[in-house]
Amino acid sequence: MMRPRNGRRLSTAPIRRGRVPKGRVLKGAAGAIVLAGAALGGTAVPAAAAAGEYVALGDSMASGPLIPDITGPVGCGRSTHNYAHELASRLSVTLRDVTCSGAKSTHMTQSQSTSVGGVDTGTVPPQFDALTASTTLVTLTIGGNDVGLVGIAQDCATLDPTATPCKGEFEDQVAQRTRDFSPKLSAVLDGIRARSPKARIVVTGYGLYIKQNGCWPVQPVLPTDANFLQGSVNAMNDVIRQQTTAHGGTYIDLVTPSAGHDACQSSSKRWVEGYVPVHAAAPLHPNASGEAAYAAVIGGVLGA
Repeated sequence: MMRPRNGRRLSTAPIRRGRVPKGRVLKGAAGAIVLAGAALGGTAVPAAAAAGEYVALGDSMASGPLIPDITGPVGCGRSTHNYAHELASRLSVTLRDVTCSGAKSTHMTQSQSTSVGGVDTGTVPPQFDALTASTTLVTLTIGGNDVGLVGIAQDCATLDPTATPCKGEFEDQVAQRTRDFSPKLSAVLDGIRARSPKARIVVTGYGLYIKQNGCWPVQPVLPTDANFLQGSVNAMNDVIRQQTTAHGGTYIDLVTPSAGHDACQSSSKRWVEGYVPVHAAAPLHPNASGEAAYAAVIGGVLGA
């Protein structure tokens, strides 16, 4: 049940007013889907057919939680149809996908604790462990958890059109976290280059989650807050672009190609899910169409 910002209880959405605890995006029925799919692992391309070594790093935007089929550690919510697997098929490369839901920049060099529905599912190694001197391509999607945007988006949900917008409550916090993320990303990019000096480093931004002024109540955020939330994504993307360019990497803009595919669109058009998913995907995350589209965008930049 969701508590709107005026405190009245509503039973039409699976979110709660207040900060979402770590790992809550994979809970309840969603967690059951993950657990049921845990044994359905797979690899993108046989090693014998591959012409390069591709390592995918990142968070849930890259891992594709709840998109069938699940592969790797259950707590990472990693899909065989995330953009890394789709891209590897296009490029015919050997893929080592270590993307993991909940990952922050610190989890590039530190182990990460994972959970499903509040149940501990163990730890996964630092993502940088997958990098080698022979790696030829690295993709990275990171920052959303450093800035905490999913949790704040959950906090901003309301079905009360007279509620006070959440922008004033979170604007300064998000701005500070975005500034703090910049040197963290710089260190991550330096770390990739040190471990994989031959690799082409490709860093994605995050896509268009909600259109200008939103679509309340289809997605339960007020127009002011819809613009604040997407604006925060865009500000984070600016940091990602600046740092990627400064470190000689390739930045991939996903906002522009996502126009007309945000969570306000029909189920056949949307690349990202809203607060109540209509496809097998986590709330406020890309669905299978979105991951495939991201792979096509990245592949286009790489000349695949």
